[in-house]
Amino acid sequence: MKLIIQIPCYNEAETLEIALNALPKHIDGIDVIEYLIINDGSKDNTVEVAKKWGVNYIVNFRNNKGLARGFMAGLDACLRNGADIIVNTDADNQYCGDDIEKLVQPILRGEAGMVVGERPIDQTEHFSPLKKKLQHLGSWVVRKASKTSIPDAPSGFRAYSRHTAMRLNVINEYTYTLETIVQAGRQKMAVTSVPIRTNAELRPSRLFSSMFGYVKKSMLTIGRALMMYKPLYCFAWLTVIFGVAGVAIGIRFLVYYFNGAGAGHIQSLILASMLIIIAAMCGVIGLLGDVISANRKLLEDIQFELRKMDYGLGHEEMKSNKQEEE
Repeated sequence: MKLIIQIPCYNEAETLEIALNALPKHIDGIDVIEYLIINDGSKDNTVEVAKKWGVNYIVNFRNNKGLARGFMAGLDACLRNGADIIVNTDADNQYCGDDIEKLVQPILRGEAGMVVGERPIDQTEHFSPLKKKLQHLGSWVVRKASKTSIPDAPSGFRAYSRHTAMRLNVINEYTYTLETIVQAGRQKMAVTSVPIRTNAELRPSRLFSSMFGYVKKSMLTIGRALMMYKPLYCFAWLTVIFGVAGVAIGIRFLVYYFNGAGAGHIQSLILASMLIIIAAMCGVIGLLGDVISANRKLLEDIQFELRKMDYGLGHEEMKSNKQEEE
């Protein structure tokens, strides 16, 4: 059983060695532990620090491509190098390295394919009261969208089995954390969480420049992911909202019309017609989206089979094949 711990890096020379030193060198049930960094266009000597420390693999981007692209590139490299389990952590040592053992245990026991580390948000001193409330609100929205029970959706401290990693696709360029949970939940993947510890803040977060920007991008990411995986559900709600409003205003016009005052309320008839037309268009878009979603699922199955051919069989697939033979 091979574990590769990946760390996305962007100008992390000052903190990377601290984070690397905290990573485990041995875990019960794991035969080999290797380390990988994704150099996301760093302008400092992040790569030199990683090489000096002795990381096994380095994925290099010439310019900054963002956390989501870096995450997927890291998964690709880990899978190509034979990882049975992949752990993603941060270069700023935000997460406690010793808790990686807790992350991988549900995968080793066969209970889950994705494990998310649950931070003690309310006890984290460097989180402002507003940020704590937004973290809880965002996680609640993701739980509703994904139909999972993950209490800390924005947490980037995660473990993935080889099988689950080959199933993942990240479309947005902002962050992988929210979209992958919605995707996993909607695809009925086995997802769970474990409580973890956090360390003192070494530097401010670089993922967002303002709280408003964080909320806006997060909501757009969740909405986009939900529309990708449940388009009919999303557009059905829009159809109902516009349709009910249109019918209500239309009934209002008819009441005035039969009472002899219809001439003064033509604008209500026009508005009702527009709303009903919009509702019909939303319904058609929802049906088309549902057909596209079905085709996307077929393409994802094909992609998964191609990835298995490309990356090779991992521990899970080999074990499954042995059981079938028996």
